[in-house]
Amino acid sequence: MGVALTRAAQWTAAGIGVGKLEFTPLNVSLMNDIIKLVENVNSQHPQEAALMFREPLEWTSGIEVSAFGADYEISKGALVSKESMDGIPLLNFQASTGIIKVYTFNQLAKFLEIAQREKLKETQACLEANRDPAAKILGPSFATVEGEDRSMLRLLDKVKKGNEEPQAETQMKLFLLLQQLDMQLLNTALQKISQEVRLSPQAIKNDVQLLQSFSGEEDKSVLKSISYTSEYEFSNGCRSPPWRQVYGDICYLIIVTHDTGVLYVTCSTAGVFENGGFKKNSEDIIYNRKGEIYKDLITFLKQKSSIFAENLTQIQQNFVLQKKTIAPHKIQKTEIPVNDEVDQNEKFIDYLDKNKLERKKLPKSKIRDVKKEEHTLKSLESSHHQLLKDDRTQMKDRIPSKINQDKENNETITTIRYKCKASKESKSSFKRIASLDAEDLDESSTESEEEQQDIDRQQESNTDLPSEYWQIQKVVKYLKGGNQTATVIALCSMRDFNLSSETCQLAIQDVGGLEVLINLLDTEDIKCKVGSLKILKEISKNPQIRRCLAELRGLQTIVKILDSSNKDLKCLAAETIANIAKFRKARQTVRLHGGIQRLVGLLESNPILSSNLTAEQKKDIEVARCGALALWSCSKSKKNKEAIRRAGGIPLLACLLKSPHDHVLIPVVGTLQECASEPSYSLTIRTENMIKDLVRNLSSESEELQMHCARAIFKCGEDEETRNLVRAHNGLAPLVKLFNKSDNKELLAAATGAVWKCAISMENVDRFKNLRIVETLIKLLVGQPEEVLINVVGALGLCARDRSIRAAIRRSEGIEPLVNLLTGTNNALLVNVTKAVGECAVDPENMAIIESLDGVRLLWSLLKKPNPDIQASAAWAICPCIENAKEAGEMVRSFVGGLELIVNLLKSDNIEVLASVCAALAKIAMDEENLAVITDHAVVPMLSSLTYIRDDVLRQHLADAIACCCKWGNNRVAFGQTGAVAPLVHYLKSKNPLVHRATAQALHQLSFDPKNCITMHENGVVMLLLNLMESTDETLQEAAASCIGNIRRLALANEKARYK
Repeated sequence: MGVALTRAAQWTAAGIGVGKLEFTPLNVSLMNDIIKLVENVNSQHPQEAALMFREPLEWTSGIEVSAFGADYEISKGALVSKESMDGIPLLNFQASTGIIKVYTFNQLAKFLEIAQREKLKETQACLEANRDPAAKILGPSFATVEGEDRSMLRLLDKVKKGNEEPQAETQMKLFLLLQQLDMQLLNTALQKISQEVRLSPQAIKNDVQLLQSFSGEEDKSVLKSISYTSEYEFSNGCRSPPWRQVYGDICYLIIVTHDTGVLYVTCSTAGVFENGGFKKNSEDIIYNRKGEIYKDLITFLKQKSSIFAENLTQIQQNFVLQKKTIAPHKIQKTEIPVNDEVDQNEKFIDYLDKNKLERKKLPKSKIRDVKKEEHTLKSLESSHHQLLKDDRTQMKDRIPSKINQDKENNETITTIRYKCKASKESKSSFKRIASLDAEDLDESSTESEEEQQDIDRQQESNTDLPSEYWQIQKVVKYLKGGNQTATVIALCSMRDFNLSSETCQLAIQDVGGLEVLINLLDTEDIKCKVGSLKILKEISKNPQIRRCLAELRGLQTIVKILDSSNKDLKCLAAETIANIAKFRKARQTVRLHGGIQRLVGLLESNPILSSNLTAEQKKDIEVARCGALALWSCSKSKKNKEAIRRAGGIPLLACLLKSPHDHVLIPVVGTLQECASEPSYSLTIRTENMIKDLVRNLSSESEELQMHCARAIFKCGEDEETRNLVRAHNGLAPLVKLFNKSDNKELLAAATGAVWKCAISMENVDRFKNLRIVETLIKLLVGQPEEVLINVVGALGLCARDRSIRAAIRRSEGIEPLVNLLTGTNNALLVNVTKAVGECAVDPENMAIIESLDGVRLLWSLLKKPNPDIQASAAWAICPCIENAKEAGEMVRSFVGGLELIVNLLKSDNIEVLASVCAALAKIAMDEENLAVITDHAVVPMLSSLTYIRDDVLRQHLADAIACCCKWGNNRVAFGQTGAVAPLVHYLKSKNPLVHRATAQALHQLSFDPKNCITMHENGVVMLLLNLMESTDETLQEAAASCIGNIRRLALANEKARYK
């Protein structure tokens, strides 16, 4: 099913974000086939329908809870099926979030029956959320892969085991059903796709440019005007906003015709149609379609405007006549009379040529790259200038002088350059660069500033060259002109030089040696290939060399060598790829030319646990190591990570992780930790039991291996089950032990990072407490780089949630270095420091030390930072400081402008900032004088304006703040006048008990105003509060009862007044 979804289904994607299934006839047909399969499996294959998925299919559903029947019940706030397996309900529906989880085909079929008319919509949502359903149904080993799929062979092995795998036969039948569906979907898609042609941004752009050249106020023009609604063009060529690109929209046009007036047009991948134009008094577009969809812009305009059709026909006839007269003039070089009609016809000719060649403009950064390539290949230009000639007289005057100049400068080189394959391909290299689409350029043409500086510096440092430079040039000449034996000798001679020297590397490049080495890779002689790859492997460590190799199409050749049966060639090719794939363009080239699948294929080597290895076994291990090394370099690209997963790389990496050989484990773990930032990888690392192996290797003798293992745990540590597995496999103690290697800063950063993430679980904090980690962490607060400090402070902040650890931090004199870090500039460090100081301030004794060190003032000053994360963490930290300070009110007033600053943060757009500021204001309002000051700063209308935001954390602290602010002057009345009461009543419908408690207290305070009582009663507060009075929370009970009491007293007073 995954193959069909990937290759056949029509997905749309903006420049950013995740693609969605378009609602097209093809996709509707595919989804109907999938629905039929689900229903057939349930009715015709009951055993397979009852098989529990390895992972549930999970998506956001729009079905109401009331639609479910008697087979389902409410449990723990969720709707679950009565059917369960191993204690897990086979369907779980969270009504509050709309997230549904389904574990069997049986339940899928029942759900589709419940959905009724919404079947297609729900199927679409399910497929968008589960791009590879087979991987979730049968497990990661059945994920869709490119190239050879070995999942069937693995399944057959399980069937043969019999009793060991009782469900294997059922899995096999289900797998065959899914494969049969895949073939059916692909055949359906093939038939549909063969009948339709889709528009592209470039085709639309060409049409618009053509029509603009024929537009004007003249009667003979086809249109009065045509223009885009937006001049900004995204990297993929679209001009529509990203949230509309996911629906296939390319751009929007405003077209003024001679007869029908103004047309507002949408150009999409499905065709061209008229939209609703602009909203009244707004620049927003009404995207809804009016009328039919046409295949292209010209067809659309022909149908909408008769004058357009007539004038276009006339221009086309003139073009045919003019073409006959223009052709002989080009040969005779005579002047053509210029008039408006001829100008238009010439534009039409240019347009046709442009459509044939599809030449796309390069951005400025890419033009600079091409110029550098031209500089690198300047010795090649003379050999193919004649191929680039055309009939323009300027080129005829210019090319001979250029050839002569090149011959004078490179006389000894150009005489034998014809042998080099690269010289023949240099022209196609330029064409290939020009043909890359905008999205590819955006991904692959940039590199780090550091690498760019290295290249620039190397190009400027070619003066005062040593003798080795000229000696290597002589060797390269023999390499070019000699026979096979001479070539091998020249390669051996070249290897005698110090190829790690920049001088030798640049000498090979300047004399054209790279082209020759690449050319040798296409020979049939193994010795020449090995010699060439050994040299390329060494010199490709130079940033400038690897860029040149990529531009000379050397990577494509090296990737093909991975298919060789010679293991030495495979190793050398993979190591060379590992060196070259350090920048985006190279990584993209490897992926586009099938390099990822080939590299994953090199990993298929069973880990050999014995130390006594044969020569063949050693070669197999080396092949796997080199493959992992190349994948490590390639995995720095997000698309390559996905390609590795699709190629089936994760199970193979998991298998190699059991190897006892450190030199193999380093690139394997390096690849895993690089990919662990992706959720799919972190999940698989946990499910494939890799955590056990990572923990085991934390005790390795190799510090590099330890570092990569710790980094992998750090990146996977956000997951609770992963943290529990690290503890279960006794991984916490080895992590703490790594703190002793403080000289290795990279290892220290990785270890402290892993400890930080593991400390999210309080069970791990208890274990860390027994390991006396606090004293060790406090010692690392001084004299360490920022990347270490961020992790150390983060770990301290999480551990400080334990009371005894807060006391240990105070006894170890750790509060002062923490407060001193509040003056830093690193944003990530400041976020963690404020959290740590806030946790320490929970203890009054710690708070006294913080106040004496002026820590609260420093926290308050961080509220001025533009970073919302710093603002939020600082505001959260201020809360316990105010709560536990001895003279909190006086301390807050001593900060000049501090109250105005924190009130103004209520204008923020960040929910976390708003919630933290509301919590801080609730503490500040405890002091009457401070409450009066913030009231003068208009805190009441600002708080009222936030009551409509639906976020339970914000609601809780906002209600607290309103309750505290009601205790001054006429604030209760002001809250009612600014519309805060009615939204607060609806807070009582939340499922969060903390929101109930805070809201009841706020309503109690507001109920002292009669008008507020009336508003509450009108919004049904009484029944909601009566239900809450059954709570076991005494504070909530009291607040709810008091609020109802105030409302009742007001009602009695009205009755008495009425009878008087």
